[in-house]
Parts: sequence; structure tokens; C-alpha cells
Amino acid sequence: MGILRLSHVEVRCPDLELSTAYYTEVMGLIETAVEDQAVYLKGWDEQQHHSLILRYAPTYGVEVIGFKVQEAADLDGLTTAIEGYGIATKRFAAGELGPGSGETVRFTAPSGHTTELVHAMEQIGNALPLHNPPPEPQGLSGMHPPRLDHVFLMCEDVDETTRFWTEVLGFRLTEQIVADDGHQLATFLERTHTAHDIAFITGPDGAFHHVAYWVDDWNDLRRAADLCAYHGVRIDAGPTRHGATRGWGLYFFDPAGNRNEVYTGGYWADPDREPVTWTEAQMGRAVFYYEGVVDQDFLTVHS
Repeated sequence: MGILRLSHVEVRCPDLELSTAYYTEVMGLIETAVEDQAVYLKGWDEQQHHSLILRYAPTYGVEVIGFKVQEAADLDGLTTAIEGYGIATKRFAAGELGPGSGETVRFTAPSGHTTELVHAMEQIGNALPLHNPPPEPQGLSGMHPPRLDHVFLMCEDVDETTRFWTEVLGFRLTEQIVADDGHQLATFLERTHTAHDIAFITGPDGAFHHVAYWVDDWNDLRRAADLCAYHGVRIDAGPTRHGATRGWGLYFFDPAGNRNEVYTGGYWADPDREPVTWTEAQMGRAVFYYEGVVDQDFLTVHS
């Protein structure tokens, strides 16, 4: 089954104009399309039409998460597996879900999150020539991350949610935080051979913890923190290192209250790599390795 990677995330925003200004000027994403109730954006190095959709709504939070599949036939195989698990699906033709959208299968995962599998989203390029290109386009704004990296969600039953994503959708478990009673408190799952493409932590079903964009190194995290301070964006945590995934991250909130992260580091995860387990007593180091403890707001504040 050909899930390649995280494709896009759609978040709700009560003030679409303010959120668009933040994501283009502070985050530095590229605006690719505008509708009456939605704005489409992408990282500068992403070839596909969008990786973030801002959708007008009176509340904030996550609306949809989407994953890219390699072949059109993968949609059929995955649909069969999902429906065999007992979950209904709905299929949409290319363009039916908005600008740039590809053929899509939509369903509600056991965690309560609306999830899409997408084939052949429109490709619009990264504004670099295919011959002798510079390292990045000129005139980029803000943090300008090159691409979407991962999404972190919450659910009541991490064990069952993890079983669905691994056994039905073919994800691989790279790391887990396990409670003293043996239940999984958090799991990190991948399809791209990186440390994680999606992760779950114990909390309310359907809740959204953060969406993360990749940056190239620690200096980009420092620069992102400088930009947050300059623009009055509230920093939630970091820059810091994670024990789980061995990455570095900076967390902050968009104007609506959706948590963002810029992330770098991590490791390469081959399919035969054994998962790493963190015990409940070491959860602080798993999340924030330097600090060794987790601020309760980080675990309980979500959208």
C-alpha cells in the first residue's frame, strides 16, 4: 500500500485575514489559492499545490489531515482495508474538494480525526529552475520552511489508534511512551523512513496538538524564535531537543490558537528498525530532553 508521506493539514481559523497574514509573513508560507472561506498555502520547496489549508470557522482546531499515495490503485487497496476494519469511506474526484485537489478518499479514523488519502494533487513547482538552480528562491519572507514535516494529534485510546495506523494503513512504529500499566501514552509513526510523520498522545478524541514544518538546521530554529519575539508571537516551548525522535523543535501559536512547530534533526528509520520505548517515569526527557520535565500546559492545551 503506497502511502508516501503527510500531504496536507487543514486548520480552522475564526479570522482568516489575520491568519493568512501570519502564515505568509511570519511563517513565510507561499499562498497558492484563495476562496471565500479558505486560503491555500505551501512551503517554498513543495512541488504540490498546497500543504496547509486555512478554513474559516468560528472555532480553531484541525479540520482534516491528508496523506499522499503513490498510485491511483493505492486508493482502492487502502479503501478496502479501511472498510474491512469497519470504517466508512467517501471518494471525491480531482478538483472536487477545492483548488489543486487530487482524487481523494476521506474517512474518520478511530481517533476521531477526518483523514484523507490523496492521489495526484496538482503540481505547481517550487519556483526554482530545473537547470543550475540556486539553493532557494529569492525574496522569501519570515521563517520560510521548505516543507511540511509531521502532525501531532490526541486521542483517548492510543493503543487502538496505533493498531489502526500500523495494521490497516501500513505505518511503522518508531518510538513509544508506555505507561506503568503497559498502555501506550504516546506513539510516533512513519512512512517516510524518518523519525515520524504522525504521532499520537493521550487526550480527547479529535484533538489537535500541533502541525510541524521542517527547517534545515538549529540556526533556523534560533532565527524562528527571533522572528516570533519580533512579531509578538507567543512561544510555547523551545528551542529545545526531544528525546523521542532526537529532533529539535520550537513551538508557538498562530493567531487563532493552533499550535505550530518548526522542527529539524531526527534520524533515518529503516523498516526493520526496532521501536524505542520510553517509560512513564522518563516521559519528561522523551518530550523535552534538556529540561527533563513536561510543562502541563504543553500536554493539556490543544485545539
